[in-house]
Amino acid sequence: MASQPERVILTYNDIAQLPTDRNRYELFEGELQVTAAPNTAHQTIVTNLATILNAHVRRNRLGRVFIAPYDVLLSDITVVEPDLVFVSRERRSIVLPAYIRGVPDLVVEVLSPSTPQADRQVKRQLYARHGVPHYWLLDPDRREFIAYALESGAYRQVAIAHENATVSAPPLTDLAIPLVEVWDDEDSSSQ
Repeated sequence: MASQPERVILTYNDIAQLPTDRNRYELFEGELQVTAAPNTAHQTIVTNLATILNAHVRRNRLGRVFIAPYDVLLSDITVVEPDLVFVSRERRSIVLPAYIRGVPDLVVEVLSPSTPQADRQVKRQLYARHGVPHYWLLDPDRREFIAYALESGAYRQVAIAHENATVSAPPLTDLAIPLVEVWDDEDSSSQ
């Protein structure tokens, strides 16, 4: 019987040596994950939500908002690039010049055609395992916003909204997010 090849565990130092190209390189417990650059609809939603979040966070001096590509080292072998990241002022010591080392207060993923399984299952489990307290997931096709909060090591859904509703979710419960502004793109607003 042939023996299984030994599993190679990669670290942040390994992926830091990879070429800079249009791919997104992440490590899920030491295994390299490569995804293509996101599409226009995805980037529109990320930009719109980042604009809303950043204005609120800056106005209230709550911390910092970051947009991918930006490495978040949950450990030396788990390196992710969430679409958006919020780090509270109280936890700012995890923000280093090249990346975040530690657990952010909030990670946000916007589904792309190539990432729904990873975002809904694999990354969600990774974020829970590493103690990320809040996870937001946006589905452009369903026009759905779901917020999760970590409780006893697992995520519990704490908010859900569809289409053009207005939603608030932890950790930024004092922010009302009009989803019409998140989904909106230049083409649809001119029709």
